[in-house]
Amino acid sequence: MSDVVVIGAGVVGAACAFYAARAGLSVVVVDQGTVAGGTTGAGEGNVLVSDKEPGPELDLALLSSGLWAELAVAVGGFEYEPKGGLVVAETPEVLTALTGLAAKQESSGVRAAVVDPEEYEPHIARGLAGGVYYPQDAQVQPMLAAARLLRASGAQVRTGVRVTGLARSGDRVVGVRTDEGDLRAGAVVNAAGTWAGDVAALAGVNLPVLPRRGFILVTEPLPEPLIRHKVYTAAYVTNVASEDEGLETSAVVEGTPAGTVLIGASRERVGYDRNIAYPVLARLAEQAIALFPALAGRQAIRAYCGFRPYCPDHLPVIGPDPRAPGLYHATGHEGAGIGLAPATGLLISQLLTSGSSPSGQVSPSGRPGPSGSGSSGQARSSGGFGPSGGSNESGESGASPDLDLFPFRPERFA
Repeated sequence: MSDVVVIGAGVVGAACAFYAARAGLSVVVVDQGTVAGGTTGAGEGNVLVSDKEPGPELDLALLSSGLWAELAVAVGGFEYEPKGGLVVAETPEVLTALTGLAAKQESSGVRAAVVDPEEYEPHIARGLAGGVYYPQDAQVQPMLAAARLLRASGAQVRTGVRVTGLARSGDRVVGVRTDEGDLRAGAVVNAAGTWAGDVAALAGVNLPVLPRRGFILVTEPLPEPLIRHKVYTAAYVTNVASEDEGLETSAVVEGTPAGTVLIGASRERVGYDRNIAYPVLARLAEQAIALFPALAGRQAIRAYCGFRPYCPDHLPVIGPDPRAPGLYHATGHEGAGIGLAPATGLLISQLLTSGSSPSGQVSPSGRPGPSGSGSSGQARSSGGFGPSGGSNESGESGASPDLDLFPFRPERFA
């Protein structure tokens, strides 16, 4: 018997395993596929604060930003690049809206500067109205990140194992049933991504996590870097917050240490349809070339799609499910799962070890900070984790926001 069974070996499940193990818990991770074989393996590796409005998700992103920096030193091996992000506006009207968002973000601890895009990206298209640079944006190689965190956790990892049910003792969840036998545990963490709703259904509870498909184009390795930062148009922020089921695209372009260029982003709700949609790829290529004309004529060596775990209210689900005691959820991050994974794992570990929502403050290192007001289960008027709505001032080690899990709790779907 283990202390915790984590369902899902993507980056969120790996982070849950890592922080739970560091808190002294014994952990087993199960996945029906391979490590990072689902959404994680189809991600770009975004660690972003730039695309989030002030509120609980931005606070979570700022905490996670510091955690990724720490993990790059403590664990390493996953191509962590704190290269910053550049968000560009094509018209003066869009620039006004973009700078207004940046001003609000700065009040929550984000660092942002209005810049001339050409000074940061020499190969970018001319004639853009302007841009905002976010030095806290970063990138990781998501498959490596999941694998490294799992290895560092020391957890027992069982891949190719399908969860068929949840073991119960009375009303309490006390393990999982699999096609290879039962695994008993003190708690079960549902980090199954787009399949998290299916796992929740095994416990008889509703968790509306839906797949939202996205494509990525990958270019041939370029002889010299054309793109220095993560660069995207302001339309990306709008698309992230959209509830539309139909196709939406926006230019998102960034280089990798291997010399390839990743091109996104698309969003559409089409179930689990993995068929290559060539019109979508063509639109992505056109938008990327419009942003970086030097990409014209470069070869695309592959394209792939993945499914973002999307919740209708655009917030992840993090915490214990009171409808099924012993079951914890860590899912629904949509396109932000890689960026938010460490903070999610840290919060889950605190919940597992304290038996309740974290009271006081938690720093990026996972050590409790000065005592603060505990989570009361009531929404804070600030909209943030803390009484003042404050958050990590720098996104780096040492900051310690007061954690209130109310916006992320699963009972909002009861």
